[in-house]
Amino acid sequence: MGLDYGYEIFVPARNVDRALTALTELAPRTDRVPPLTVTLPGGAQLVVPFTSNFTSEPVDCSAGGTLELDTSIMFGVDDAVREYVEDLHLELDELGRVQIGYIYLTVRFAPAQHPHYAALEFTAATSGMSRMFERSAAVREVFTGLTAAAGGVCCLLDTERDTFDICWLNGRPVQDTVPGPNFPSHRDLAATWPDAA
Repeated sequence: MGLDYGYEIFVPARNVDRALTALTELAPRTDRVPPLTVTLPGGAQLVVPFTSNFTSEPVDCSAGGTLELDTSIMFGVDDAVREYVEDLHLELDELGRVQIGYIYLTVRFAPAQHPHYAALEFTAATSGMSRMFERSAAVREVFTGLTAAAGGVCCLLDTERDTFDICWLNGRPVQDTVPGPNFPSHRDLAATWPDAA
């Protein structure tokens, strides 16, 4: 069994389209896959440059539930990213970034424990990618930047341990853990989020 580390971003439920639009801006500029049309809760439609369960068939999430996407994201290169891509012979783009994928995204619309929020869970596809997620400041910067762009309230790094690293909270980057001295539980952490109703 490999490592399945991931970043989890919480955004007000009404901001999912904003989050997916910001994520689209982080996608590689390629037409390798046909665009995918997603219908969000409330009926709004969005076209994204990803697949869902490795197909490009339209996805209807108008009734809520979850959305599964297979994403590729452009990351800046630091030592941890360089080590990960060393044998993959990937080219840098004009901004000095490299394409990493697949990163599996599950969007949970209004999860039971946080009904006014949506959770975007980005999971590494391999153990090597998981280790890069944990070690790379450049990767963390992309996910906290996405949290900010989406109007998100919290970004966590899950390394399959008893604690989660808090990377972003209420408008600013932080270095803390949950559970920890400041946040004994996830409920205590969520209590600091603004009312998204």
